[in-house]
Amino acid sequence: MDETLLTLDSSTTVCSLAVSRGEKILGEITLDPGKNHSELLLPSLGGLLRALDLHLGQVDGFGVVVGPGSFTGLRVGIGTIQGLAFAKQKPVVGVSSLQTLAAQCPLVSLPLVALLDARKGEVYAGCFCWTGGVPEPLGPEAVLPPEAVIEKIDGETIFIGSGALRYRSLIVRRLGARAHFVPWNQNNLRASAAAMLALEVLRRGEGVSGEEIFPRYLRLSEAEINWSKREANGAIQG
Repeated sequence: MDETLLTLDSSTTVCSLAVSRGEKILGEITLDPGKNHSELLLPSLGGLLRALDLHLGQVDGFGVVVGPGSFTGLRVGIGTIQGLAFAKQKPVVGVSSLQTLAAQCPLVSLPLVALLDARKGEVYAGCFCWTGGVPEPLGPEAVLPPEAVIEKIDGETIFIGSGALRYRSLIVRRLGARAHFVPWNQNNLRASAAAMLALEVLRRGEGVSGEEIFPRYLRLSEAEINWSKREANGAIQG
């Protein structure tokens, strides 16, 4: 069956949308204009569907990148997909942002480390190996300083993502010729890569309702950190 899938990524400053039918990308929009995603998503989605002469009733399922990444971006993107999925009663597949990055460097023989800049001197990190036509995780995703990622590497490794760009000098200084980097145009997440991952899950009948999709943050938000500090300091009394 050639399922029509609408896939969305808003986990970073980049906003990306793709419409696919089976294993064919019908159209894709990827933007990084420095605006809030809420200003972009629905107008971009409407424009993409109009350009393809499609409407939401023709979509068989939805894919969405669930993180890790920007707290605000993830909430906006996931909320948008939840609303569309509820309105059309269609299944949703949540996809990792780090696995999506790994999917943009296909069929490599070396381990692949996907890094997203998490700010505060940290990165969101995941290590993958291509087996069975998809990048499989070699361990749990984590948020940690880039030095901690590098310490775990002892062989030739490929790096991809905004974290690899930001900390490239550090990586090269520590690993030398063992470090390899993807071309610059592969470091932004693309919804078409997330669509490839989501399609396999949808075909296995493992899509879920929109209410079952949640952001994967890996660390507390600033509000949660401040709340915890106030509780620890006894500022909140029962």
